[in-house]
Amino acid sequence: MASLLGTSSSAICASHYLSSSSSTPSISPICFRPGKICGGKLNAGVQIRPKKNRSRHHVSVMNVATEINSTEQVGKFDSKKSARPVYPFAAIVGQDEMKLCLLLNVIDPKIGGVMIMGDRGTGKSTTVRSLVDLLPEIKVVAGDPYNSDPLDPEFMGVEVRERVERGEQVPVVATKINMVDLPLGATEDRVCGTIDIEKALTEGVKAFEPGLLAKANRGILYVDEVNLLDDHLVDVLLDSAASGWNTVEREGISISHPARFILIGSGNPEEGELRPQLLDRFGMHAQVGTVRDADLRVKIVEERARFDSNPQDFRETYKTEQDKLQDQISNARSNLASVQIDRELKVKISKVCSELNVDGLRGDIVTNRAAKALAALKGKDRVTADDVATVIPNCLRHRLRKDPLESIDSGVLVSEKFAEVFS
Repeated sequence: MASLLGTSSSAICASHYLSSSSSTPSISPICFRPGKICGGKLNAGVQIRPKKNRSRHHVSVMNVATEINSTEQVGKFDSKKSARPVYPFAAIVGQDEMKLCLLLNVIDPKIGGVMIMGDRGTGKSTTVRSLVDLLPEIKVVAGDPYNSDPLDPEFMGVEVRERVERGEQVPVVATKINMVDLPLGATEDRVCGTIDIEKALTEGVKAFEPGLLAKANRGILYVDEVNLLDDHLVDVLLDSAASGWNTVEREGISISHPARFILIGSGNPEEGELRPQLLDRFGMHAQVGTVRDADLRVKIVEERARFDSNPQDFRETYKTEQDKLQDQISNARSNLASVQIDRELKVKISKVCSELNVDGLRGDIVTNRAAKALAALKGKDRVTADDVATVIPNCLRHRLRKDPLESIDSGVLVSEKFAEVFS
């Protein structure tokens, strides 16, 4: 049928007649025309009509012969009840290192994200996706595809910035921080954005259709199995992570928009290592191991079984802990700017980085930021040596490799050097 519809703009008619016996009713000729199929007397056909605001490949099929309203059969659709339930973050058993790294990045997105590597089946993806419930609200410009900040020009799209410079009042709404999944099979056009084909064909104008990087601005970009990501997509992420902007040059379109996001990746080291350039873009590195304690393993199995049997009731049992953790994160974000770190601690952090031969200054910056975020999470206004000791292995161990074939240090080398310098 698809070939008949696409071959010609003129009507193509085909008549099929059955036997003229009294037991078999005759069927009227069926007429195929571009965009619809119309029946004869009995309307024995289906009508296919493209709907507005949908892809050209999406069609609605209506059975004219039976005239059944599908919405009456299915009933009303409740989006909140039918949404896919997420495992509560507070219900995650163990994996304290991974959970701490994720929370610190939510408190201070400028830490630069976290790379989670560990054995298969250790809850890496589950933990990252459970972070959605804890994400705080931010103010964005209403209707802006880049989630522009109405106050900070660094996070504004070009159009919003021009409107603000002209003195216009931009509408502002509050929305939760967005988490965007980057699938391994995504194309470069879908990630970066491309020309809007529909507007080009219908209106004859060159319009930009934003991609995943635009959607992830001021949010979280999560890549599961990041070590299996294609090289051309890795190059795109490197460019955006380095500059904080995504620049698209294609089909006569030249556009730039902010693309500052928390980059979270997870993977199994047995399936391959990351390129050192991309590994360095992750602010922190968390290693996840399989739980060996038998009692903890039983608890994890039982909790998962409870969640699978009744997700809503299971989430309700952890609602109090979730709300408490969400308030703790909100307070930490508010108090982060007032947290102080002594110059003596800064010097010792830089000395550790120098003696470990860490390339660049990214390790120094991330360690300072992570220590301040941890102090804010604890409700303190000053960073201590214990705060630095907690976060410095996660901030430096993935920056020690000089040979891509070497494995990432478990953090023992960093801890030993920290004890030597801070003693």
